[in-house]
Amino acid sequence: MAGQKLQVLNALDVAKTQWYHFTAIIIAGMGFFTDAYDLFCISLVTKLLGRIYYHVDGSPKPGTLPPNVSATVNGVALCGTLAGQLFFGWLGDKLGRKRVYGLTLILMVVCSIASGLSFGHGAKSVMATLCFFRFWLGFGIGGDYPLSATIMSEYANKKTRGAFIAAVFAMQGFGILAGGIFAIIVSSAFQARFPAPAYEVDPVNSTIPEADYVWRIILMVGALPAALTYYWRLKMPETARYTALVAKNAEQAASDMSKVLQVDIEAETQKVEKLAQDQKNSFGLFSSEFAKRHGLHLLGTTSTWFLLDIAFYSQNLFQKDIFSAIGWIPAAKTMNAIEEVFRIARAQTLIALCSTVPGYWFTVAFIDRMGRFAIQLMGFFFMTVFMFALAFPYEHWTHKENRIGFVVMYSLTFFFANFGPNATTFVVPAEIFPSRLRSTCHGISAASGKLGAMVGAFGFLYLAQNKDPAKTDAGYPAGIGVRNSLIVLGVINFLGMLFTFLVPESKGKSLEEMSGENEEDDDNQEN
Repeated sequence: MAGQKLQVLNALDVAKTQWYHFTAIIIAGMGFFTDAYDLFCISLVTKLLGRIYYHVDGSPKPGTLPPNVSATVNGVALCGTLAGQLFFGWLGDKLGRKRVYGLTLILMVVCSIASGLSFGHGAKSVMATLCFFRFWLGFGIGGDYPLSATIMSEYANKKTRGAFIAAVFAMQGFGILAGGIFAIIVSSAFQARFPAPAYEVDPVNSTIPEADYVWRIILMVGALPAALTYYWRLKMPETARYTALVAKNAEQAASDMSKVLQVDIEAETQKVEKLAQDQKNSFGLFSSEFAKRHGLHLLGTTSTWFLLDIAFYSQNLFQKDIFSAIGWIPAAKTMNAIEEVFRIARAQTLIALCSTVPGYWFTVAFIDRMGRFAIQLMGFFFMTVFMFALAFPYEHWTHKENRIGFVVMYSLTFFFANFGPNATTFVVPAEIFPSRLRSTCHGISAASGKLGAMVGAFGFLYLAQNKDPAKTDAGYPAGIGVRNSLIVLGVINFLGMLFTFLVPESKGKSLEEMSGENEEDDDNQEN
């Protein structure tokens, strides 16, 4: 097949950038918009949940979520995402990308609404139902990772494929931004309509009864973008690579892509039949042949994504703690409940606007010029540098006059995470594995990342606590402090840089060249 590549695949590889490429980016990207909105908006409302459901009469500080509840609320969606990535990744290779693509969206829409409707008046019932629905929300979100990446890589041409897959992922930046902006709007509206005193003035009335609507509205709006793209997802044809190389239906692949590319493509049934015979003995995921050809590649994609997400999620989910630690957000007792949501949302939106969103789009602009390897290596390198620059002189950054410097350095870490490994770890697994295992391998790589996210999210909760037991948050044991936590994260980023050397460069090559599917058929023909 090296010398006789299917015409339909060749047509996709050399196609000029057309309107259907952009519609595919939007359709796949809206899933990621929703993913980011749903996963990160919970960090905006956790302090509000603590005030509403865990208020202690006579306490000098507002109520906060107990450690185990906080870890569960923040982490349960990540557990669901990990399970969804593995399950839908496997299902996408078994049944086809398109057939399971709508399912993930339905799950997202239903569970976004249901998590906002978490019922009961007591803390236990509300938290239990919230966690239940957020797990299944995560499950749907998890499915979107391997499916969106695989669909986009199989639709794209080889010249701009990296930019297209990265653009789908970059919609996450807008999701985070939208979550922050919407929380600002909702909290401002409630603050204007229901003014309340600060906690230190009147602990009980600082949290208005209407505050219970605020977090529910913020969580439920996550269903909107997903619902809007459902119809378009159903109309998308199955990718030609799946139809031709996995389902072995040449006519369907040619007919689908003729409509999409608006050119006549020959069905080449005989070639596909020949392919089917050649690939009967093709290796599976757990074969020694896979280990020989792609074992190190899979180790590279899983390890780099795992290490990146430890750093990325520990920062992102706990931004608000870092902002409070350096005084960007005033002490909780000096604000009422709604004002606290407003302040956290404003800080998160500023970070997203200044560093997160630009970082993603820098990757889109440069990935097909610089290549995946260079961007990933550079990103990990600068994340390591900035983490250490924040950690070693940490005392210096806590002084009031140096706070802006801290925020600039912190933003740069985020910028190089997104103009770096956060985008490339998503792009590469969709390009380097064979069609019949592509979605599964992407799911495994992404699930490894979510495992890292859990380590980051749960580990950082405990690690970043003050070394002095008297100064820790209620219910937490003493930790190693923010400074030492940042040093640990710096070391993790350095390890990510080393593991990047296991990942091959896929810039400008076709998917079949990268996956070795051409060689596979040559070998079979020679035998």
